[in-house]
Amino acid sequence: MLQGLPAALMVLSAAISIYAQDQGAKHNPRPQSQVAASGANGDTKTEAIKYSYEFSQPKFYIKHIVLEHDANGRGTVTFERLNEETPIVEPLQLSSEALARISSAWQALQFLESDSDYQASKQFPHLGTMRIAMQRGDRKRVAEFNWTNNPNASTLVNEYRKAADQAILIFDISIARENQPLNAPKLMEAMESLLKRDGLSDPKQLLKLLQDLSTDEHVPLIARNHALRLIKKIQK
Repeated sequence: MLQGLPAALMVLSAAISIYAQDQGAKHNPRPQSQVAASGANGDTKTEAIKYSYEFSQPKFYIKHIVLEHDANGRGTVTFERLNEETPIVEPLQLSSEALARISSAWQALQFLESDSDYQASKQFPHLGTMRIAMQRGDRKRVAEFNWTNNPNASTLVNEYRKAADQAILIFDISIARENQPLNAPKLMEAMESLLKRDGLSDPKQLLKLLQDLSTDEHVPLIARNHALRLIKKIQK
């Protein structure tokens, strides 16, 4: 019996291995490579698309902005202020309405298929330099200009500027609530100014923040009351 023991152990080991493979196949019937290659319909491979907007003017208070997002409007806003060396990075989620406007402008430009120069004949370098970029798979294109007469390119940079301004405003309000509550009244004035000139990406995204601010006893009463007035204006 002892002489036949190694052979028996080998048979048992092989049986265990076959059983483990069979169980793994039941739990994961599709190879991982096939799962990764499947798209929304389960059989179409899709390439991720990345979009970005950059603004720079070393003399401006907000001297540098980089906004990046994916096809779902999720991304980040990175910005630098004058006399500050450390950039601030904040999460970004474009609303469905803002994303629709941005996507429409990109589609109208046919950006990756085009080699158009969006720079106007007249230069305005003192207003800052803008760069828009798109990447799909291995294809990438960047366009730079300081002023444009192209309506779709103009719409695109204006939408991105609104999104960046809104993200920076949200960041400043969060800092004020935590550490500088006396700044809250000025920030409410800044928000109202942006609201009046259509300078926000989607004011409805600010409603929850304003509601929280209106009941935050750490900030001055004037700021809380102002938040309530802004809620009413946005909801109209």
